[in-house]
Amino acid sequence: MSPHILTIFLFCLGLGTMVTFSSSHWLLAWMGLEINTLAIIPLMAQHHHPRAVEATTKYFLIQAAAAATLLFAGMINAWITGQWYINDMVHPVPSTVMTLALALKLGLAPAHAWLPDVLQGLNLNIGLVLATWQKLAPFSLLLQMQHSSPLLLVFLGLLSTLVGGWGGLNQTQLRKILAYSSIAHLGWMLLVLQFSPNLTLLTLLLYFVMTFSIFSLFALNNSTSINSLATAWTKAPALSALAPLILLSLGGLPPLAGFLPKWMIIQELSHQGMALFTTIAALSALLSLYFYLRLSYAMTLTFSPNNITGALNWRLSNKSINLPLAISSSVTVLLLPLAPAMTSIIMP
Repeated sequence: MSPHILTIFLFCLGLGTMVTFSSSHWLLAWMGLEINTLAIIPLMAQHHHPRAVEATTKYFLIQAAAAATLLFAGMINAWITGQWYINDMVHPVPSTVMTLALALKLGLAPAHAWLPDVLQGLNLNIGLVLATWQKLAPFSLLLQMQHSSPLLLVFLGLLSTLVGGWGGLNQTQLRKILAYSSIAHLGWMLLVLQFSPNLTLLTLLLYFVMTFSIFSLFALNNSTSINSLATAWTKAPALSALAPLILLSLGGLPPLAGFLPKWMIIQELSHQGMALFTTIAALSALLSLYFYLRLSYAMTLTFSPNNITGALNWRLSNKSINLPLAISSSVTVLLLPLAPAMTSIIMP
C-alpha cells in the first residue's frame, strides 16, 4: 500500500475515534463510528489474501449490523424522550438495545463469536489495532450512557470473563488466544464500569500496554501458533526470557502490573456487596491464567526439533525498532509498585 494512502487511512481511523469522543449527540457518535470502521476495512484487506478478505467481510457485516442497531436505538430514544443527547438515554428499552449494540461492536459475550475468526485472518499489526484502538470509541459511549439496567452490564461482564477463559483453553493459534484474552479483559472492565469509571479507564490503559507488548513480541518473532513459539529463543533470547512475565501479567499474576486492575476491581466489587459475582470473576481468571502458562511453557521450556540451522539467528543483525516494545514490556512487568499512587489518583 502506498505510504500516502496508508497515511490517509490512519488519519481517518484517528478522526473517527476523535469524532466519537467529542460527540454528545447520537448521530455524530454514529458518524464517528462509521468513519472509524470504513477506515480500517482497507487496512485489513490490504494483503489480498483470501483469509484476510474473509475476515474483512465478516468484520464489515458485524460492524454494519451493530451500527444499524445503534442508530435504531438512538431513534427510539429520540421518539420517546425527544432528545438525541447521549447522556439523556433514560428509558430502559433504547438503553438496553444500545448497550447490546455496543457489546456487539466490542465483541463482548454472547456477541463475541466474530472476534476470534476476524483476528485470526489478520496480520499481527492490524490485529493489534483491532484489539486496542478499535475498542476506544464504543467504550467512550458506554462510559457516557446512563445505564437503566445495571444488572445487564454485570451479566455481560461476567459472561465475557467466563467465555474468554473457556474459549482460549483449546486453541493453538496465538491470534485466537489473544482474541479470547481481549474478551476476558473487556469483561473485567464492564463489571466495574457503572461503579468506578476511573478504574475502568485504568484497566483499559493497562490492557492496551500489555496487549501492545505481547503483539509486538509475537510480531518480532513472526509467531502465529504455539508450535512456532518453540523457535523464538533462537531469534531473541532476552525477549523470550521476558515473554513469560508479559504473559503472566496478562493473566493477572502478582507481583506484575496485570495484577493491579484485577485486584482493584475485586476490591471495588466487594465494597458494592457483589461477593458472588466477584468470586466467579476471580475463578474465571484462573482459566485465562492456564492458557497463558501454556504459552509460557511452549516458549521457554520446549525446544523445536531440527533446529540446528536456526540456532544462530540471534547473532544476525536485527533492524527492527524495539524501543516501544522495551518501554511497554517494562511497564507491563514493573508498574505494580506505583499502585498506591495510582489508587490515590483514581479513588480519592
